[in-house]
Amino acid sequence: MTFKGRTVKRFISVAISVAILAAMVSAQAAYQPKFKGDPARSDSEAAALGYMRTFLRAQKIYKKKNGHYATTLMELSKTGSFTRRMAGSTDRGDYTVKFRAHKEKDTFEVSMLPKQQDSTHRSFFSDEQGKIRADETKEADQSSEALRAD
Repeated sequence: MTFKGRTVKRFISVAISVAILAAMVSAQAAYQPKFKGDPARSDSEAAALGYMRTFLRAQKIYKKKNGHYATTLMELSKTGSFTRRMAGSTDRGDYTVKFRAHKEKDTFEVSMLPKQQDSTHRSFFSDEQGKIRADETKEADQSSEALRAD
């Protein structure tokens, strides 16, 4: 066998090894649901939805104690599991929190906006009704489809 023949065989062998390794990494990177019926499609979505559920529970508790919803994230801190850290920063990794209070109507809207939107980084929306809505192509709002497991 010539030197060039060995080089080609070695290159093909390395290329096959890299392809197999890439397939194994891709298979390991598939999202593992955190609980039965988990609607998230990625770890980033799971974290964003966890934040929203914690926020919504805190608003419910706050209203029960105070007779109205909190108008700032900081007002919610130390309510339920909602912490000062959650209130202090709207940067949540791959997502940004968008909170709007409507004090005159005692309502609110909260959104989780992905920094890069795709099928595994959807935007999420909820209001005082507590139903989480999702959208894969634009900022989710009250007209978006209700979130449910795929």
